[in-house]
Amino acid sequence: MSESGAHLLEARGISKFYGNVVALKDITAHVDAGEVTCILGDNGAGKSSFIKILSGVHQADEGSLHVAGEEARFSSPRDARARGIATVYQDLAMIPLMSIWRNFFLGAEPRKGFGPLRWFDVSLARETVREQLDEMGIDIRDPDQPVGTLSGGERQSVAIARAVYFGAKVLILDEPTSALGVKQAGVVLRYILQARDRGIGVVFITHNPHHAYPVADRFVILNRGASLGTFAKGEIDRQELVRLMAGGRELVELEHELEAIQAEVT
Repeated sequence: MSESGAHLLEARGISKFYGNVVALKDITAHVDAGEVTCILGDNGAGKSSFIKILSGVHQADEGSLHVAGEEARFSSPRDARARGIATVYQDLAMIPLMSIWRNFFLGAEPRKGFGPLRWFDVSLARETVREQLDEMGIDIRDPDQPVGTLSGGERQSVAIARAVYFGAKVLILDEPTSALGVKQAGVVLRYILQARDRGIGVVFITHNPHHAYPVADRFVILNRGASLGTFAKGEIDRQELVRLMAGGRELVELEHELEAIQAEVT
């Protein structure tokens, strides 16, 4: 929370409807500087709808967004980025055949020269990328190598470093570990903590409580568009987090059904 007592980014009573379908209903969450807020939920829980509202892709039908205490309405992702909110999606918006440094500055290339005689400052781009990755502790062999030759975890780390470099105050990460193995997921979780330690507010969206629990300061659990509650890390243990995500009573009923089936078989 800032000195003024306002959250870096806050969603109040957010609801989203698609005709008769309720995608989100009365969701409230916030993220502060130097903290990780984890949005947890299974497939269909409403996570994608929620981050699209936070990032300006969609607008809420009810509720409001607040940035540093001021109400904000984003009509596009550009509006959100202008307020320091950067989103890294699963597809990463990278071009595999392009080099790391070209992807890093894609759409925001540093230039030199004057007037109409301005061109891409390649040496500055290479040097900046190397410095930024080093600061984040990201070990890339050669910034000239194509992004497509990097592992999934390395590509995620480059996307995180890019967002930090371009001034993100809030970093929204959409399922960054979903398609990664154990080791590569660990790499991404480490960079999430590094972004947090640099004073950035991180919103980490995932369906995996085992990835969420080690890094999150706060958990918001969604189920079928509704919130099951917001919990500080000290208020909930990993087992309870898994139980809530799994559906609680539904999971118990399923266990009883499986036990009955097994008894019939034996």
